[in-house]
This record gives sequence, structure tokens and C-alpha cells, in this order.
Amino acid sequence: MRFGVVFPQTQLGADPAVLRDFVQAAEGMGYHHLLAYDHVLGANPDREGWGGGRPYDYKDMFHEPFTLFSWMAGLTETIGFMTGVLILPQRQTALVAKQATQLDLLSGGRFRMGVGIGWNEVEYTSLGYDFKTRGARVEEQILILRELWTRELVNIEGKFDTIDDAGINPLPQAPIPIWIGGYADVVLRRAARLSDGYVAQEGAPELAKPLCDAFWAYAEEAGRAEQVGLHTRLATENTPESEWEAHIEGWQGNSVTELAVYPHGEKLDEYLAQLRRFKETFGF
Repeated sequence: MRFGVVFPQTQLGADPAVLRDFVQAAEGMGYHHLLAYDHVLGANPDREGWGGGRPYDYKDMFHEPFTLFSWMAGLTETIGFMTGVLILPQRQTALVAKQATQLDLLSGGRFRMGVGIGWNEVEYTSLGYDFKTRGARVEEQILILRELWTRELVNIEGKFDTIDDAGINPLPQAPIPIWIGGYADVVLRRAARLSDGYVAQEGAPELAKPLCDAFWAYAEEAGRAEQVGLHTRLATENTPESEWEAHIEGWQGNSVTELAVYPHGEKLDEYLAQLRRFKETFGF
């Protein structure tokens, strides 16, 4: 199992020195990758029709992942970067292909893209995309991205995007890995068919076992079980240190291949102390 770090972007703030120290410390400890979430806009929870139970609103800070990772790539040498997940259907497909390629080149091939369809209809509307067609669009986008990353010229007339004898330059060093996150059955099937891996939700491994089992079964059915991985997270805020080992063992039972630890605290030293204790516990 490979261990990464979830970037605590809603808590860590926007001081460049703090962000630099965090990623360099994580790299120095030997963590495999840094995972960051994606939201372009946060909505007002008091707006009409918003409803309850939404995980984020306009008060939560989100750094734009392509910009953040490109900057961090220049501050590091070995740690990988992963979106977990980029809300792909609310972004322009060709522009994402270009941005991801630039990050791939600037980082020396250290980027992979976790994608999902999201939940924030306000964000979709504000960015000019249809919330209701996001599932169908993301499948088309994945196919187009892989064409753009491997061909100098692309001719595609899709349902949502058309590329007329054009291409991006430069191309990435290799096709950028695409992982898929979500929890609906259609997402598990999509991840098994189209992705390089499934980004599972964090939480108790026994509760996630039916989803993980389904994903591996669909991957086996598609003849791709040896080609894909399974990623999850451990949030230290929800899982005390005394339960870390049991949590890891439980996820190993789900055939997880990667786990990112999500540290919590009130200042940088507290986040880094948790990362050090996690490393000491599992000895990677």
C-alpha cells in the first residue's frame, strides 16, 4: 500500500510560506502523493432551495488545483500530485487537457487526475454547464482527454464537445492517469471500465466493503482488475490514533492499494506532527 497526504486546504489557509512548508515536509517524510479537492465556487447556504447536509459553502477555502500543484511542483522533486476529485463536467474539456499536460510536464510526470461529477448545482450553473447531464458528459470527456493526450490532431464530434482537426502542443510525456470518484453503482461501473483507479470515500472500511467489492467485481468483469487501483483516505479528526492500525487492516481487506492520511489541527506544527506519527506507525 502506498501512503499519501490529503492537503487540508479548507483549514491551512493561504499563506504561501505555510503551504510550501507543508508540501516540502510531506515529501521529506516520504509520502507518495498529495491529494487536493476541487471547488471553483462556494454557495451561500441561506439561499432559497439550498437544503441542508451540504459539505461545503462559500466560507470554505479551496485553492485551484492546477495552479496549486504547478507551484508546488517547483518546490518539490518526488512527491506526486492528485486531484481527489476534479469536478470535470463543469470544466472545458480541451482546456483541462492543456492544463493537465502543462502540470505533467512541469512536475516531471508526477500528476494524475482524479475526476468526479460533483453535487453542487449552483457551481455548474455559474460556470455555464448543465448539472443534469454531468454523468454522460464525464464519460465523453474521459475519451476526448485521452485522444488529446496521445494524438497531434483530433477529430471528434461528440454530444457535448466537438474538436475539428486540432490538438494540443506539447503533448504529455505519457497519457495522464485518470481515476474516478463517487459512490453510485453507475460510478463504480464507470470506474471499472474507463479509469486507472477508483477513489473511494473515507470512512469505516466495513461500511465501504460492499462498494469496494462491487468495484473489483466490475473490474474483473471488464478484464481490468490487474490494471486499476483503489484509493481511500483516513481522516485523523474522525479516526483516533489508537484505531489507525485497525483502520488500515480493514481497508486492506477491501484490497485498497493507496491511502491518504488527512491530518487535522489548528496550526502547521500540529498537522505535521500527525503526519510524523503516522509515518512512524507504519514505517514507510
